[in-house]
Amino acid sequence: MTMTIDDVDTVVRALRTVLADEQILTGKADRYNRARVPAPFPVHRWSERLPDLVVLPTSTEQVAAVVTIANDLRVPVVPRDGGTGLTDGAVPLRGGILIDVKRMNQVHELDLVNRTVTVGTGINMLKLNEYLAPYGLFYPDNPASYPCSLVGGRIGTSGWSLIGSRYGHTRDLVLSFDHVLPTGEILHVGDGIGGKITKSSSGYQLKHLFMGHQGTLGIATKATLKLFPKAEAELSPFWAFDNYDDAYACTGALARAGVATFAGAVLFDEHKVAYLRRDDEAYIPQPTDVRALVCAVMYGYDDEVRAGGRRLFRIAKEHGARYLGDEISEGDWAARHDRYATPLHGRTKDGQVVPMSWHCEDAAINYSQLPGVTKAWHEIVAELRRRTDVFDDWGMFAYTQGSTGADYLTEIDVGIWEQQLDDRAWELWVNAKRDIARVSIDHGGSISACHGSCREGEVDLVPEELGRGFEVMLDIKRTLDPHNIMNPGKYHLDRAYREEG
Repeated sequence: MTMTIDDVDTVVRALRTVLADEQILTGKADRYNRARVPAPFPVHRWSERLPDLVVLPTSTEQVAAVVTIANDLRVPVVPRDGGTGLTDGAVPLRGGILIDVKRMNQVHELDLVNRTVTVGTGINMLKLNEYLAPYGLFYPDNPASYPCSLVGGRIGTSGWSLIGSRYGHTRDLVLSFDHVLPTGEILHVGDGIGGKITKSSSGYQLKHLFMGHQGTLGIATKATLKLFPKAEAELSPFWAFDNYDDAYACTGALARAGVATFAGAVLFDEHKVAYLRRDDEAYIPQPTDVRALVCAVMYGYDDEVRAGGRRLFRIAKEHGARYLGDEISEGDWAARHDRYATPLHGRTKDGQVVPMSWHCEDAAINYSQLPGVTKAWHEIVAELRRRTDVFDDWGMFAYTQGSTGADYLTEIDVGIWEQQLDDRAWELWVNAKRDIARVSIDHGGSISACHGSCREGEVDLVPEELGRGFEVMLDIKRTLDPHNIMNPGKYHLDRAYREEG
């Protein structure tokens, strides 16, 4: 708690003018439950990330009223959707009011003619697609956290979709949304008039400004989304390779083939395959001679998918691939969302199994730079393991981001023995994150393709990556949030207020 009890009482009294009592939570359990995200953090420091109170609004107007009160009283506000983020966007660093949007999960309008749906941002994609299924439609935003992340969080982080090569990513799929500014004002952003228009050249493109800001510029409350016909067929072949180089070459060839139903490709490196093979709970049982894996994914009508699949199978064969069969392929693709739900364990250097939490560092890297980044990142994690048994290398994925195959979401998964994460190990981890980010920049990439860069370590390099653009960010932050109430402490945006002391 960063506010005094009297200050909290003052805020609660003000909030009771716009919310019911049951919408205002001050209990310890309610606050602790909303201080946690999947990314490991030292257990003995959790109390540093507690909100002072939690509110559960049900409408845009209630969110605006809460933010207006917070702005008047100079109280920090942190928006929280599914809380599945890996860089602390939903974690309060200065206490204050945490706005939990999960009660804003209504479907407001389904427009079958224009093929859009308007929803509260507290709805998740799984529930939304269950609602859309009887109409033969689906919303194809498909992150690893698909069953539990919410539309609002996808907007706040500018999320990435596993099938984005076919349908686009969150920024492409969200047409417009209601947005509450840090002053409590409400605006509707999107292309042009901000309704169901998909392309406009009228004015600045504000939609992109209010996506991916990690809650530092306000809160999205109601969004209009683009829908697609539900895919009639889905094909997700897994191929095995004797070495990483052949798998890497195959992945690029698949992405560049120009197959219309191609929705994505995933490259598993040798460390990832080794981790899956050694782990007793591995959900991908691989033959012992497999050194790397590639998965391609196709969505569409059955006749389109079968024809496109034949072409991709030919390409894979030309690169030395061995097909792992329908059962393994379908099972492995179905398991793509399990990382947020599967209990995890790792191993110490002597092979002892211990409970570990999962963390991944991501970056946007051009295809040509993948081998160099892969080598450098594994060396960084290997050095961590030499210095302490708290960390374990769980290997790397690389995912195509678009049909051109130009750049990839690249991630390294690191197991962290969270219960043993003392201050020394945490400092090692923060330094390693900074080194990982440095590799991305040195290879012409971006620090993050989808998670954001708010956490200790990599956030230090954001000003360097953006250059003059970071100063523009400071100007925008200061203009829209004059009292720095919205998710303070993130992205080094406090620098915008330095002159005020």
